[in-house]
This record gives sequence, C-alpha cells and structure tokens, in this order.
Amino acid sequence: MIPDLVVIGAGSAGITAARNAASLGATVLLVERDKPGGDCLWTGCVPSKALLAAARAAHAVRTAGRFGVRVLDPPKVEFAAVLDYVRGVQREIEPVDSAEGLAAAGIKLVTGSARFTGRRELMVDGEAMHFRTALVATGSAPLLPDLPGLDEAPVLTSDTVWEMEKLPSRLVVLGGGAIGCEFGQAFGRLGCDVTVVEVEERLLPAEEPAVSRVLADVLLAEGVRVLTGATPLRWSDGELLIRSSDGVEESLLGDALLVAVGRRPRTDELGLDAAGVHTDPGGHLAVDTRLRTSNRRIYAAGDVTGAPPFTHVAVAHGAVAAHNAVLGPWRTAPTDALPWVVFTDPEVARVGLTVAAARELPGQLKVRRVNAAHVDRAVAEGRGEGFSVLVGDSRGRLVGATLVSPHAGESITELGAVLQRSGRLRDIADLVHPYPTFAEGPWLAATQQRRAELGRPRARRLVAAARWAYDLWLRVRWPGNR
Repeated sequence: MIPDLVVIGAGSAGITAARNAASLGATVLLVERDKPGGDCLWTGCVPSKALLAAARAAHAVRTAGRFGVRVLDPPKVEFAAVLDYVRGVQREIEPVDSAEGLAAAGIKLVTGSARFTGRRELMVDGEAMHFRTALVATGSAPLLPDLPGLDEAPVLTSDTVWEMEKLPSRLVVLGGGAIGCEFGQAFGRLGCDVTVVEVEERLLPAEEPAVSRVLADVLLAEGVRVLTGATPLRWSDGELLIRSSDGVEESLLGDALLVAVGRRPRTDELGLDAAGVHTDPGGHLAVDTRLRTSNRRIYAAGDVTGAPPFTHVAVAHGAVAAHNAVLGPWRTAPTDALPWVVFTDPEVARVGLTVAAARELPGQLKVRRVNAAHVDRAVAEGRGEGFSVLVGDSRGRLVGATLVSPHAGESITELGAVLQRSGRLRDIADLVHPYPTFAEGPWLAATQQRRAELGRPRARRLVAAARWAYDLWLRVRWPGNR
C-alpha cells in the first residue's frame, strides 16, 4: 500500500506533521534514523533548559544573601548529579514521542535512513517504496567553522556537550549568539571559568544594541569574560588564539572548546537531485509560502528550510505542511509574528522588528521603552537590569517588541498576538494586566504611547469638547444640580 504521506525525520516538525496528518485520516509512514524526538528532546530545548534550571538554582543559592537569607556553606555543584537530573527530564518527556505513542496515533515508525530515488520513490534502508506526498523534516546540525585545529582535537557542540562526564575548569565558548550565551552563563553558574568569544562587535548582534549591553553586563557581573570583535585564528593544545578588532592577538586557555557559531541543514544523502528538489545557496530546501519544494509532491518543514531554528517554528511548519500535503496546498506558513526567546537570565524575547529594522518603514515610528526599574515586580525581586521596548508604525500599529526580563518568554506571546492581528499599541494599554507581574513592562510602554496620543492638540480639543458636552448634558438632565 502506498502511504499518503512519508515523513523523513521524527523531530518537532516531523512528529507534528505525522500526528496532524494521521488525525486527518491519512496513512503516515515516519522515517527516523536515530531516536524519535529529534534535537529538541535529545540535544536541544529539553536538556538545555534542564541544565539552565540547575544553573539557576546554584546561582540563587550564591546570591541569596541580598534577600537576607544567609547560606552558611557555599553550594557544591555535583555535575554528574546535574546530568542525572537532565536525563531524568528527558525520560519523563520521551514517552510522548515514543514508537508506542506514535503507533497509538496511527503512525508507523520505521528506523532507518531515507533516500529519494525518483520524484515519487525513495529507499529506506534498501527497501524501495512509492509515496503520494512526502515531507522532509530532517532539521539542522551544529556548524563547525573552518578553523585550524578543530579537526585535530575533539570540541564540544550543542549536540555533544551532553556526553561530558566532568565539568571543565576552563571553558571557551566560540559564538555569542543565543546558544553561546545560554551555555556560557549556565556553565559559569555551575562553576566553570568561562570566556565567550564573538566575532561581531556585540553579543546577540541581531537584537537591539541595548539587549547586548544588558546581557554583557550581566555575564560580566557573574564572572563570565566576554570578548567581542574577536576573530578566532587557531585551536591547538587547549588554547584558542584570537585577534581583537585592534589587531592584538591573545591565547585563551581552555580545558574544552564549545563551538556555537550557527547551524547547517541536514540534507546529506537524501538524494534531493533525484527527486527534483532544489536547494538555496546555503543548502536549505527552497520552499514557497505553502512549504512546497520544487517537486510539488514533496514538502519541507522546520530548520531544513532555513526558517528560524526554533522548535515552535518547526511545530507550526509541521502543522501547515501536513494540512497541505493531505488536503491541498491552501495554508501558508507563518512568517511575520514569530516570537523567539534567548533563555539567559534575564531572558531576551522578541517578536517582529527591531527599532533599526522598523526605520525602513514609511512614516514616523512610535517607540516606547520602559526600564525594569519602573516595574514593581522587578523591583521587588531585585531585577532592575532589563527593559521593554514596543515599536509602532506611523499609525500606531505594533510592528515589533523586545523584552529583557525574567520570564520574558511568557509575555512575548501576547504581543505576538497583537502584532499578528495588526493591533495598535493602545490595544495593549487597554488590556488589564495582573499586578504585580513582569508583563506590566510592555503594558507601561503601551500606556506611555496612549498618554502621548491624548496629549496632542487635536486630541486635547476633542477631550475638551467631550467634557463640555458632558457638562451640558448634566445641566439639562439635572438642572437643579449646578
């Protein structure tokens, strides 16, 4: 029997697509060469957030004194126990994506490697099969730069860091993006002497400059050394040779090197040419807005398409691809209101445009910023280092938001919903937010804009007219109460 949909890759995009397609009555074959669950469960989101939780606990003990809580002995981090905790979290989540769980949803899971041999044919571990439609959801892998010495000695990546058995005394992190900053802070809190090296002039270079400053200050305060504008030259015998933007060379000692400079699509040995599937210059599968490849019977979803490499984006892609593969290509993949979070402490969350990107829009922007020092919850918890920025277009419609605060990732979805529906900053101001919460930050920023609008001459005239009309109504309605 020819399956309605063959899904290659049992990660977040693939499993979501398989489950959705099966729920629509399609026969689904899911092919995975390793374990179902993908990077998110085994090397990405789940283990990294468990590690961050352990690091946050260690940091909380060390800094409890500022709340008047005296810790008599310094905390001792047992790295083996930390890894046991991480693996325990994985074991707890694993059954959701297990072969048994997938079978219960009507999905046949095959362990093996898939390779296209034609436009509607593929081989799975030597067995030929046809398909009605197929979905490539093979994800991405850590990118290793062309740096002398990397191929001569083992280095760590976000995939292999979980194989460590001992916490390194000195850790050099190459890359100041989201993964580098998260791991840099986490291992610093667990007791490593950490240096983060970034070739750009600031951490998280795609974010607001103020984000980079806050995060660098936080890391420095916690003892993490941050070197920006630094070009790596060579890794050899536990030393990373770098050159600063001023041309000064320096050797950084490290018991381990963690490389976090980006990711590359996993398309090796898929036989894309045989299937007539085109790729872009970066090796990602080229797709249209409905996630169709150049072979209209083959779809692609998640990291392999070059979309932002986040699990929630992969899940959204998987849902769209399944619908289109089974019911016809009518749904488009979301692009404009995709939130993302850097899970440092404080968290960095953004949806939509930065201020710099929004300046390309016509008309005058409406930019409102509130520092965390004005948010009562942040003051109560001693977390005044962050801020909230809302960016509106010339009509006051929200086009971007950046939050830096604890739990920023929990607040950004609300702003994404406003942005997706072309809502205005005043719509955020009209929402009643519970007090005291960190979510009050963006609300205060929106309230600033609302009050600024009421302060304009035309608005003042309208307010004055409304007050006059109300006073007249009172005089007519109750003439004796003057």
